[in-house]
Amino acid sequence: MSHLIDHVLQALGQFHFTTWKVVGLAGTLLFTARWFVQFYATRKHRKVVVPMMFWYLSVSGSALTLAYFVWGKNDSVGIIQTAFPMLVSIYNVIAHMREHRKETVVPGGPEES
Repeated sequence: MSHLIDHVLQALGQFHFTTWKVVGLAGTLLFTARWFVQFYATRKHRKVVVPMMFWYLSVSGSALTLAYFVWGKNDSVGIIQTAFPMLVSIYNVIAHMREHRKETVVPGGPEES
């Protein structure tokens, strides 16, 4: 086990940040954050809920990650892996905008109840 920890620490010591890595990591953090938003909304409403913030985080996280794969890494697998889910997320945002009025976030608003 200590060998594994030593290996991880050595790998982290060799990790070099570039602008594109920061963009990619920011995209990954946004994309991951959507699950915490969905978990919070589901716990709060005591039923499965997918709030619009989930889709907004999906689109923004995917866009940053896609930019990393296109310009920072030139990785065709990452581009394909990121582009399709991003299109689905964009579609869901557009579909929601067509069906609902603009969502206003205010203290005590519908997302708080």
